[in-house]
Amino acid sequence: MTVSQALSRALLPMLVLGAFVPMPATARDSLGIYGGWGVFRDPAVPRCYAIAKALLSTMRRDRQPYATVGTWPKLAQRNQIHFRMSRNLASDPRLVLQIGSKSFRLTGGGSDAWAADARMNAAITAAMRSATSMTVSASGADGRRFSNTWKLEGAASAMDAAAIGCARVR
Repeated sequence: MTVSQALSRALLPMLVLGAFVPMPATARDSLGIYGGWGVFRDPAVPRCYAIAKALLSTMRRDRQPYATVGTWPKLAQRNQIHFRMSRNLASDPRLVLQIGSKSFRLTGGGSDAWAADARMNAAITAAMRSATSMTVSASGADGRRFSNTWKLEGAASAMDAAAIGCARVR
């Protein structure tokens, strides 16, 4: 391993933590880093979630895209998938998530995408556990297609840590 690779691995947790915490760091509890996925508990809501930034791209971006898998124990919601896309979406964005050989038609608007229903959400999170990456393709507000891709290394452990992090909250 080169010095650059070692430094990148050492800094990754700080980058992941810093990239998704717009409020003071004390507002959320860090539950760990698993591959490229960070896990947090927000006791004020309460909620727990796994989060990852999309892979870097040379294409135009309006914002940093990310994916989350959240648990809201007081709402009895677990493993809810959410994507923040890199660009604003068209009124009919034709959102498609590809995970391995599986394809899912997502719903969404603005710059967000999510599963159409609970059954699809469960199928997506199950597919995430055995794949190496996932890609969401969409039509942007300018009418052009674009996509965002996430690595899934550590996603299964991160989803489990988020679920466990909120297991005692009722």
